Amino acid sequence: MKAVRRFLIYIAVTHLAFGGALGWALWDCRPCVLGVEAFVLLSLLVAWRLAVRAGEPARLVATGVELIAGGDFTTRFEERGRPELDALIRVYNRMVDDLRAERVHNEEQESFLRRIVGASPLGVVTLDFDGRVADVNPAAEMLLDRPADALRGRRLAELDLPLASRLAALGPGETRIEPWHSGRRLRLEMGGFMDRGFPRGYYLVQELTEELRRSEKQAYGKLIRMMAHEVNNTTGAVSSLLRSCLRYAPQVGGEDREDFTGALDVAVRRSEGLDRFMKRFADVVRIPPPTRQDCDLAALVEGIARLLDGEAARRRVALTLELAERPVLPLDPALMEQALVNVLRNALEAVGEDGRVALRLRRENGGLVLEVEDSGPGIAPEARAELFTPFFTTKKDGQGIGLTMVREILDGHGLAFTLDSDDGGPTRFRILLPCPGAAGR
Repeated sequence: MKAVRRFLIYIAVTHLAFGGALGWALWDCRPCVLGVEAFVLLSLLVAWRLAVRAGEPARLVATGVELIAGGDFTTRFEERGRPELDALIRVYNRMVDDLRAERVHNEEQESFLRRIVGASPLGVVTLDFDGRVADVNPAAEMLLDRPADALRGRRLAELDLPLASRLAALGPGETRIEPWHSGRRLRLEMGGFMDRGFPRGYYLVQELTEELRRSEKQAYGKLIRMMAHEVNNTTGAVSSLLRSCLRYAPQVGGEDREDFTGALDVAVRRSEGLDRFMKRFADVVRIPPPTRQDCDLAALVEGIARLLDGEAARRRVALTLELAERPVLPLDPALMEQALVNVLRNALEAVGEDGRVALRLRRENGGLVLEVEDSGPGIAPEARAELFTPFFTTKKDGQGIGLTMVREILDGHGLAFTLDSDDGGPTRFRILLPCPGAAGR
């Protein structure tokens, strides 16, 4: 029972008891009894009215608490013309106006942040209070290769996903740069925030591949240009001097002439070989933008296979073509030929001898895929992270520029690609191509 109601009952009982006692005492004087009863009744009405008015602030507060508890910040009270009550009403109305404005502001901010996170190329994985996945933005879905619905409510450590395992291994506030497929680099970070007084965690996944590629290209491009300039200037002058020295061969005695000319010929060839060696490095820096034209990709692949068929035969490697599609795409034939020759030659060298290399061109998931698969031993785990790093090579006499050149050409065409292998092989180089009619950009 509320305090005001109890007070009203108390007033009613007290007045009735007081009036009954006075009426019994003055029973012999009927006019006195009537006067007393009228006075008691009037007092009761006045007291009742005063108690009701005194309880209005309490009822106002109770109604306001109920509205706030229900999340209703739109209802406002009208002033009654009573100063003490109107002051309370003004305070309440100002408070709910502030709460309503704060709620609208928070909802707008939350909606804005959700749109930003949803459109961000930065992968964001948010955890709940128990460390389970609460939300995943589209960029994180692509990197994890799972839809958000398949991730929510689960711990990252429970997911059979390589990226999830690497994220789960991070500690609070820790940041790592991790290698990823086909020479990509990911920046992984774990952070935390407070939500309603309790800690929650989140993970950020940032693709650094393009940024690192640009910085790498600037660095090795500057280095190669400096080296090529100095080497070419030197080898050009040296070759010219050596050729001039060959004119003096007739003046050398018969017994020494052959040694003299042979030594100069060797020096000239070595100088020219060094010049060609540096030009190969310089070619990586000077790859031009693609000049697109209609290109029969299947015919291009067939021509490359014929070009390397002799090398495959010498190695006793079965070179097979599986061209289920024959698309005509806007590509630069010369650059694409250069890239595919490098890929196919790498495949032959990976097999070594007595194996197979297959070139496939087929439709897959609404697009086209050009795949080079070899039966070699696969990619060593320690080499996976360095595959497209300039000057990195696992070959004894390699220069480490072949895959760098391939990456530059394919990136210039805007084509995605992957290079990966199962444990022990086979290894697959896949180029993702748009369907004819959607390729030009």
